[in-house]
Amino acid sequence: MRFRVPMLILCWLLAMTASLPSLAESNAGSRALRLWEQLDTRKLKLHSKAALVTDVFGNTLFDRRADQPMPIASVTKLMTAMVIRDRRLPLYEEITITAEDRDLRRLTGSRLRPGSRLTRGELLTLALMSSENRAAAALGRTYPGGTGNFVHMMNAKARLLGMAHTHFVDPAGLDAGNVSTAHDLARLVFAAMRYPEIREATTLTQLDVKPMDKRGPLRYVNTNRLLRSDDWEIQISKTGYINEAGRCLVMHTEFDGTPTVIVLLNSFGKLTPFGDANRVRKWIESGVERQRRTSAKNDDGRDAPAG
Repeated sequence: MRFRVPMLILCWLLAMTASLPSLAESNAGSRALRLWEQLDTRKLKLHSKAALVTDVFGNTLFDRRADQPMPIASVTKLMTAMVIRDRRLPLYEEITITAEDRDLRRLTGSRLRPGSRLTRGELLTLALMSSENRAAAALGRTYPGGTGNFVHMMNAKARLLGMAHTHFVDPAGLDAGNVSTAHDLARLVFAAMRYPEIREATTLTQLDVKPMDKRGPLRYVNTNRLLRSDDWEIQISKTGYINEAGRCLVMHTEFDGTPTVIVLLNSFGKLTPFGDANRVRKWIESGVERQRRTSAKNDDGRDAPAG
């Protein structure tokens, strides 16, 4: 009986210790929310038809049609990469591009001719970094069970992540039947942060590959021009475009030290999503700075001597 009290105390201490991280996260989330609440959404003028800016704690900074399903084009490739890595298929294994990997729906071009050979890791990087459609198609085709099973696993992963308004039809995003919402895509981006290969590939600015023995190397560049700007700290990035989807951009970045996702869908004009992203950044940075100046002014007033 004399051991009962110490054991209860030990259990209480363990429970308190286990709750400390969640308590810290709660405090950080509340601090971020108080800061975001000072932002005036009326001052943010975006051209994307759907948009969402949300932080890792679930606080929404800005949203527009964020629950409306719409085509997402090559943003699809983030899910393609996650399904590949979940199966832990060897990244060093060589895959040959075949005629099956050609885009017969939209007839988009590719420098990866049938007969080209690259590793699964190289194809994964090209699909994410430069949105190479044949690379994504080859990844799906060589998945155990083929493309059909691969698409099934994409949809199963979406359900697992709670992406209730998302549906996939192909691994490249060429089919307009690949649809999602801004809220669902934020879930996808936060989940993708758990994959080091996705973080590295989507933020790589360029890559040289040699898919044919008798030809020279091919240089691919990232489709997100913001990665070449010193104004941004980007951990994950993906662009997308088909006629039905317009220009799309999703990114994981940080504002005031808080991990944040930006989702911009259905923009008109090649540069529009990048312009919108910069408008979001300037809107947040100016709002945070204005709030800090106000807080500092109030603190000075409280500390000033009377009389």
